Amino acid sequence: MTTTKKPARNLSAVPSTLRIPLAARASGDAMFPHMAVRDAYAASILEKIRDDGQALPEDRTTIYGILSRTRRFRSLAQEFLKQHPGARVVNMGCGLSHYFQWLDDDKCRMTDADLPEVLALRRELIPETNTRHDVRALDLTSARWWEQLDLPRKRHGQPVFLFAEGVLMYLEPQHVQAVLATFNDRAPAGSVLAFDAMCWLGVGRAAQHPSVRPTGAEFRWGLRRAAELTQGHPRLRLDSTYRVLEGFGLPYTLFAPLILMLLGVSVYAVYALSATDNADT
Repeated sequence: MTTTKKPARNLSAVPSTLRIPLAARASGDAMFPHMAVRDAYAASILEKIRDDGQALPEDRTTIYGILSRTRRFRSLAQEFLKQHPGARVVNMGCGLSHYFQWLDDDKCRMTDADLPEVLALRRELIPETNTRHDVRALDLTSARWWEQLDLPRKRHGQPVFLFAEGVLMYLEPQHVQAVLATFNDRAPAGSVLAFDAMCWLGVGRAAQHPSVRPTGAEFRWGLRRAAELTQGHPRLRLDSTYRVLEGFGLPYTLFAPLILMLLGVSVYAVYALSATDNADT
């Protein structure tokens, strides 16, 4: 039987970037064995959507970075689930990733969420077979994104783990701040929001990124100071910052501390925010 291929080029600019992490997880383990993620689905999904003339360029920096951030998101979620058995995990902007393969502990509930055009492709390629794993349409630029995910209506609910991988840098700054504000206002204490972010120098420079350039997507938000993540959001606490490209090579290892000092933030990092108890709750 011939498998019908679903080329990702039919997606609009930002959604089409879903191919980049998919390709990295499919081929990256062989390039960087010490960073292997052992994705059981990526290679077969990539083969189904691959079309001639749309091959991704070899971009070792990006492949390393995706493996690194995948490991970090995975470990953050696993640690959260150890502390909160049976909790809900939501991948906001899931693309064609499959984190449930790593996070399923026979108790947790996981939601993969993305724009409708992405979910239409995802449902064809990744049929959901577990009752604790569902898919929901999500638009993070909507003021009602919390309701779209059917997250806890009150702060005294069970903590949730939310993560957005390769998503926020494509949003306008006001939309990123709105996401943080909603998390601050609505999340039960102990909830975690994890995401990756580039520094401010990357904004407007997607054309210089070899893997993103062909998609037509643009980087619209980047950090100037880590304090921006909690400023004006009294319930939020920055728990951890993970430099994604740490260990990629000697030049990065040598110059990363200098870049951090000069720019005020890491060039590219994963940040984990938690919602805390607050007097105004």
